[in-house]
Amino acid sequence: MVAVRPAEPIARRPVVRPVTADEEPEGPPCPACGTPNLPGRRFCRRCAAPLQTREQSAPLPWWRTVWPFRRRVRSGSGRAFRRTVLVLVVVGLLFAGFLLVPAGRYVFEDVRDKLGGTAEISPVRATASAQAPGHPASAAIDGLTNRYWGAPTLDSSLTCVFDKPFRLVGVVVYTGVSTKPEEFRQGARPTKADLIVTTQDGEVQKKAVTLTDKPGKQTVRTGISDVVSVRLVLRAAAGQGEGRPIAVGEVEFFKRT
Repeated sequence: MVAVRPAEPIARRPVVRPVTADEEPEGPPCPACGTPNLPGRRFCRRCAAPLQTREQSAPLPWWRTVWPFRRRVRSGSGRAFRRTVLVLVVVGLLFAGFLLVPAGRYVFEDVRDKLGGTAEISPVRATASAQAPGHPASAAIDGLTNRYWGAPTLDSSLTCVFDKPFRLVGVVVYTGVSTKPEEFRQGARPTKADLIVTTQDGEVQKKAVTLTDKPGKQTVRTGISDVVSVRLVLRAAAGQGEGRPIAVGEVEFFKRT
C-alpha cells in the first residue's frame, strides 16, 4: 500500500448569528443604522459607522461675519490674513489717535523736520517799525551781511511777509554791522529778541531768543507749520551809543523740503 499524505485541515467559516432582541445592549443608537451600542464604543457593532460625532462649533459673533474677519469655507484658511489686517487696523487707529493729540502732531512733525531736507525761502517784502537813515528794512533780507537794518531804539521790529504758507524749520540771524571781528563791535548789536510767527489761520506763536554777542550766523530752531509772516522784535542790545543804531545784518528763513 502507498502512504497517503493527510490533507490540510480547513478552518470553518464563522457563522454570523443574528442578534436577538433580548441580546441587544442598552445604549446610544448608531447615527447611521440605528443599532444600539454599548456606551464607550467608537464604532457601531453592526455597520462600523463612527459613533462619536464632532461637536458643533458655537455660532460666530457678528463681527466675525464681516469681511475680512469672516471664516472661510476651509478650516484655517485666511486666518493669518485676518490677523494681519486686524493688527494693521489697530495700529492705524492708534496712529490716527496719536496725530489728533497736539503733542503727537508736534513730535511727528519734529521727526519729519529732522529727517527731511531744508531750503532757504525769501520773503516777498520786509518792513520795519522804525529804521535809521541809510539802513532800511530791506537790507536785512538782501543776502549781504555788509549792509544792515538799523533800529534806532529797542522794541523796534522787523516784519517779513511770505507769498504762501510754509513749514518754518529755522531762522538764521546775523547781528552787527559786519561779520568781521574788527568791525563787529563798532556798532550796536541785539542780544535778546522776540520771534513772533503768524500762521495762515491767524494763530500767533512767540519765541524768546537769546543772541550771542559775536559775529557770524546764529540759528534759531522753530518748527512751525503754515507760516505767513515773521516779526523780529529787539528787546536788548550791546554797544549802544549816540548815533549807533542796533544793527541786524541779515535774517534768513528755512523751510522743509
